[in-house]
Order: sequence, then C-alpha cells, then structure tokens
Amino acid sequence: MGRGVWIYLKAELAQVLLQRAWAGTVAGQQNVKPWPWADTWPVARLTVPSKDIDLIVLNGAYGRTLAFGPGYLESSASPGSRGTTILTGHRDTHFRFLQRLKAGDELLLTAEDRQPHRYRVRSATVVDVASASIRQDTDTPQLALVTCYPFDAINPGGPLRYVVMAEEETF
Repeated sequence: MGRGVWIYLKAELAQVLLQRAWAGTVAGQQNVKPWPWADTWPVARLTVPSKDIDLIVLNGAYGRTLAFGPGYLESSASPGSRGTTILTGHRDTHFRFLQRLKAGDELLLTAEDRQPHRYRVRSATVVDVASASIRQDTDTPQLALVTCYPFDAINPGGPLRYVVMAEEETF
C-alpha cells in the first residue's frame, strides 16, 4: 500500500476513534485518550454544515497530532474567549476543505463544555510564515484555521500557509 493511501486511511480511521473519545469528553471525563498510547485527546469539535465537515480537534498542534486530526494551538485563546483560537491541520487530509470555504460560510466549534460557538468566515489569505503572524490579542473572539499551501503541492511543508479567519457571532 502506498504511503499516501496509508496517511489518508489513518486520518479517516482516527476520526472514528476520536468520536468515541469525544463522547467521553462531553460526558465530563478529562483528557480522554482515543487509544491507550495516545499523547493527545479531543478538546473540540469543528463542523461546517454547508460542506458536510465534522472533525474532532485534538489538543496540541504537533506533527504526530496532526496525523490524526486538526490540532488546537495551546497558546491561543480558548474557543469563545477574547482573542484568536488557532486550529491547524494538514492540507492533504483534514483541512483540505479549507480551499472550498467562502466568506460568509458558517463554522461551529464546540468546546469541552458542550457550548457551541458560531463563527462566520471573514477571509482566506495565503501568507509566508517568515513574514506574517496571526494577531491573537483581539477584543472579540475569532477563529483561525491554518494549513500548508499550495493544496496540491508535491512536496510537503514550505513557507506558505493558507489562513481562514472567522469571527464569532452571538446566538
């Protein structure tokens, strides 16, 4: 089996196991690991109703975490609080859908407290990591979804990132 197929299958299977761990999290358990040797756990659920996207977000934005799902950058704001919540994911698996998002699309981010936070996509831009950063000290809750760019690059990594910015709406 080719490496590309294995990465995709691992990413899909992990989401099934992560859904189970997420159920334990929203039932009040702390740091529910999706498998015994995991060094991460679910901290949120990201859904995009118009794109049929439903992903469990893991604690930490490390390479080993991102192999299984999007990661929450621990130094960023908590969902729904002042500042910017930053989620990262691989461009060829979980965050491939970012290229289809448009201004005005709705994103729902549900944290461990089961409180859904509704965001609207404001913009999508390509930035160079050497010269750009995401503003985190905002007065209003924002969400940044970040992945490598371009989406169809042959070689992984590189200096470019695709950043989708969204602002929280009140219900």
